[in-house]
Amino acid sequence: MIHTVHPKLNPIREKVEAGERLTLDDGLLMYDPEVPVNDLGQLANLVRERKNGNKAYYNINTHLNATNVCVYRCIFCAFRSDLRSDKGYAMNDAQILARGKEAVENGCTELHVVGGLHHQRKFEWYRDLLKIIHDEYPKLHLKAWTAVEINWFEFLTKRPTAEILEELREAGLGSMPGGGAEIFHPEVRDQICEHKADGNNWIHIHRTAHNLGIRTNCTMLYGHVEKPLHRIDHLMRLRELQDETGGFQTFIPLAFHPENTGLDHIKKPSAVEDLRTMAISRLMLDNIDHMKAYWIMLGIGTAQTALSYGADDLDGTVRHELIYHDAGATTPEFLSVEKLENLIREAGREPVERDTIYRKVIRNSSDPTDWQIGEEVEVAV
Repeated sequence: MIHTVHPKLNPIREKVEAGERLTLDDGLLMYDPEVPVNDLGQLANLVRERKNGNKAYYNINTHLNATNVCVYRCIFCAFRSDLRSDKGYAMNDAQILARGKEAVENGCTELHVVGGLHHQRKFEWYRDLLKIIHDEYPKLHLKAWTAVEINWFEFLTKRPTAEILEELREAGLGSMPGGGAEIFHPEVRDQICEHKADGNNWIHIHRTAHNLGIRTNCTMLYGHVEKPLHRIDHLMRLRELQDETGGFQTFIPLAFHPENTGLDHIKKPSAVEDLRTMAISRLMLDNIDHMKAYWIMLGIGTAQTALSYGADDLDGTVRHELIYHDAGATTPEFLSVEKLENLIREAGREPVERDTIYRKVIRNSSDPTDWQIGEEVEVAV
């Protein structure tokens, strides 16, 4: 029970303690600069511990960005490249399999696969990329293709979403990441990524995935041209879909990195803004079990602190992350399991290794490449 918070927060505190749902107006109030971020942190931590106790999750994962060539020119993106640019690349089968081999040899349970929308590659290239990895390394979970990429596959094939997802699942797709959501509201989306899948398309694709039994993550990119209203609207649209399908596993608030983008005049969000957004997200998204503090974007110190502001997950080891490092992220490109567990323990939490869909991983201490999947992690309703 929390008794002392800023007076403006008292009605929200009462709702949180009673397990009642917060409204749009509540969300906007929490973005009021007069509301202390520490008070929000207390409320978010109450919800976090109610759901996940003292556990903090991580996984051992590798990223695969098979191409950076992209037909879209999103103003916030530093990763994309033109086809003829010196920066542009597209991996061949041998390079793709080598990444899978590296993941397996380092004990990874997950390969996170996203990239650009290469206008000279057909849908089959994206599908077969999954198939060759899955055929060679069937134990490796493939978390692949954002809703924006699925929308592009629809354009390429002129086929419905469900049919494409079924074919990808047959090729080895295990789950979907939550990227491409950015900010749903058209006032913002039309400014930062006007040509790619809109908010309604993103929701439709994730709804279809959930209805097929494919679990997905969800995200929000904040700290660019959006306002608090756009953020809360975004969270409420995610909450509405989760009410309908229950298919989201975790929410990841993504802090915008402006360096090398078309918005490089914008100052990136402060640590206080990051923690405020994490806390508000935890409080608004009452029906999503997990909140991820993505250390690549937040920085290690802020991500560690976020474990007391609503987050219960630090993501993972994250080998070969390119997208946010191209945008100026100065975090390491890899964290060891020992480092991740130490960060979690320093924050007063208990580290638990999980797989992509939140099952405990049972690992042979003498051989880290020898692991088995255990029971689902416990989450209080």
